[in-house]
Amino acid sequence: MATHLLVDGYNLVGGAGMAGPSGSGRLEAARDALVRDLASYRRRKGHAITVIFDGWQGGLGAEHREFQSGVEVVYSKRGERADQVVQRLARLYGRDCAVVSSDHEVANAARAAGAFVIGAPEFRAKLHERPSRAAALAFKELDRGEAEVVKRSKDKGGNPRKLPKSLRKRNQQLREF
Repeated sequence: MATHLLVDGYNLVGGAGMAGPSGSGRLEAARDALVRDLASYRRRKGHAITVIFDGWQGGLGAEHREFQSGVEVVYSKRGERADQVVQRLARLYGRDCAVVSSDHEVANAARAAGAFVIGAPEFRAKLHERPSRAAALAFKELDRGEAEVVKRSKDKGGNPRKLPKSLRKRNQQLREF
């Protein structure tokens, strides 16, 4: 399963509405808050995390990397978008990574490289959730098909109370995050 989490930083910040009205001070504060949340998530889950931010308009001539609280922060070089860096890293890590982005182009490239893709809203919920015994039981019930019955056509065989294999596999992968 994925051991390295690649996060499209501004995609996650923008989707959450964290950036607010345009202004470099608010954007910087939103970036710092995201890195703090990711560091906390890293301590809980133990995944290696790389968050990538755009530096293509005002960045340096070369890609800039730094570590903050155990999270690798990457700023793309001037003229390169964060999406391109995420795609490059997804190709590098392949099946050993998960990509957090709601950008369709990034998600499709990551899937083609064999990476697991999590949408920004879905990951945001995981980022702030606190594990509980009730949540663990709900996942077990969902696997057995007791909590949710999937509508199937009459032509199909198999257990009508069991989730399709693709959904069971995705739930299994999401449980790791």
